[in-house]
Amino acid sequence: QVQLVESGGGLVQAGASLKLSCTASGRTVAYDTMGWFRQAPGKEREFVAAIIWNGDFSFNTYSSHVKGRFTISRDIAKNTVFLQMNSLKPDDTGVYSCAIQGQDGDFSDWRLYAFWGPGTQVTVSS
Repeated sequence: QVQLVESGGGLVQAGASLKLSCTASGRTVAYDTMGWFRQAPGKEREFVAAIIWNGDFSFNTYSSHVKGRFTISRDIAKNTVFLQMNSLKPDDTGVYSCAIQGQDGDFSDWRLYAFWGPGTQVTVSS
């Protein structure tokens, strides 16, 4: 049984940093494409970042809203994916969830992701 558990969320002021973790069990995710998504109250789920395995190497992609501020990375030994978030803004507030892509296609399309964690709350105050 595949399980993803996120951690590291919290309440911070604008300009602060947080590092989110997503630890997998029941499956080795070293060669999976994994994504981070967020959802704010009353808004649709939004793509944040993905770490993509193309069969030979990994590369990252980011939403234009977070590019340059957020960094996604993977620790194979810990079976964990991280999201380092710097220069946080109030618009970054939401529940952040990680997921494993289940179908090839657009990395930003949450419907292609098969396994999801419960999420961790990030709140950025102004």
